[in-house]
Amino acid sequence: MRQFEYKRAEDARAAVAAHAGNDAAAYLAGGTTLIDLVKLDVMQPERLVDVNRLALDAIEPADNGGLRIGATVRNTALAHDKRVRRDYRVLSEALLQGASRQLRNRATTAGNVMQRVRCSYFRDGISPCNKREPGTGCSAIEGRNREVFAVLGTSEHCIAVHPSDMCVAMAAIGATVRVEDAEGSREIDFADFHKLPGDTPHIEHELAGDELITHVTLDAPVADAGSTYIKLRDRSSYQFALASCAAIVSLDGDRIREARIALGGVGTKPWRCLDAEQALVGQPAVDETFEAAAAAAMRDATPYKHNAFKIPLARKAIVCALRDAAARAGNGA
Repeated sequence: MRQFEYKRAEDARAAVAAHAGNDAAAYLAGGTTLIDLVKLDVMQPERLVDVNRLALDAIEPADNGGLRIGATVRNTALAHDKRVRRDYRVLSEALLQGASRQLRNRATTAGNVMQRVRCSYFRDGISPCNKREPGTGCSAIEGRNREVFAVLGTSEHCIAVHPSDMCVAMAAIGATVRVEDAEGSREIDFADFHKLPGDTPHIEHELAGDELITHVTLDAPVADAGSTYIKLRDRSSYQFALASCAAIVSLDGDRIREARIALGGVGTKPWRCLDAEQALVGQPAVDETFEAAAAAAMRDATPYKHNAFKIPLARKAIVCALRDAAARAGNGA
């Protein structure tokens, strides 16, 4: 049995201090990913710093007109918050389609941002995996690569999908991640927080050293926009996406004024489709327009042996999400 040290912090400064000086330390909140991986012996922390007593469990108005979400806000609380349901329906829908009710009651905002991949080769502890043991290879490229493997943002070193539904919605909305360490605090644009695998798939995010996530601040909601989250999966509960789409659409008459599209289930990070968004502006809100945007979004996709079906599936998800979001635009939905 592996031994580890447990420390409970009372504030952010104490948490950072307890984490400092130990590269094998980890912050513990809901533990829905961390504890799983500790049990599998994939993660082997020498010190766990419990941050559940930090005063980071509030959802508050932000100076930018958005919402400031504390790191330990539970997924259930965030999904059912009246301001989230009113102004960020796409986020509420994404959260409620993630995991199970029991896990949502425990999982936290920061933990979801930091969620590890569900690749079976990463989690089995024995297969060659560049994410777990850099330089050993990627078993998924020539192995079974259907469910949780990407077609966007892949490299010869890793093709694992980022698994979070919440992060896909936040990528579409736009957000910043506030982090603290002993030197102070800084903000990271959500679009830059998660890293592509490239030749360093073991470096998954922009956190440095002992930095602790304290808040995620959502951008102000798009005025008069409709939004939705479409998740396509093998079964309707407790299943990761084969393809998902978060869409936000605002209209001028019957033409698109602004659109946001982010994808899950197909990218190695929450995947924002900027080119497709730009192509939608000024176009009529009809299926032909949505289909052209979907084709643009998936133009650079690279299929593997078992997941080529994800490309047309993602296109369908984009079209359905844009259609639903446009129908809701101007209706406070």
